[in-house]
Amino acid sequence: MEKTEKRIAVACDHAGNGMKDALIAYLREKGYLVKDYGCDGTASVDYPEYAHLVCRAIQENEADCGILICGTGIGMSMAANKHRGIRAALCENEFSAEMTRRHNDANVLCLGARVLEIDKAKVLTDLFLTTAYEGGRHDARLALLRKLDEER
Repeated sequence: MEKTEKRIAVACDHAGNGMKDALIAYLREKGYLVKDYGCDGTASVDYPEYAHLVCRAIQENEADCGILICGTGIGMSMAANKHRGIRAALCENEFSAEMTRRHNDANVLCLGARVLEIDKAKVLTDLFLTTAYEGGRHDARLALLRKLDEER
């Protein structure tokens, strides 16, 4: 088992509950510190509420990063990116999961439970959590994103 102190906040809507539970078990086996922000069933819920919980945990330094899951990942990514300081990325392939960390320093991974198999979601999660931000020429772009956050 890997040992890491990375704190991960995870949440989903009703469509993502099965994937959320499987990813949490997988991440805990790997030694990550994971906090489950719900939802805890398949009854219909409003995904922005759960995105907010994960984003708030990151903003308040209770988590280093987050994972949000809904049917497609689209709704969660839209909701998460409304929060100051959050850079959420919807990823469906390995290249995107790696590059959003390298170039964008994304802090929230969004996944679609209805479009990804769990094994693929695990691969994307591993890439997201283990790929380092490159910095360099990308720092100026992140500074622009931070400036836009401040102007809201």
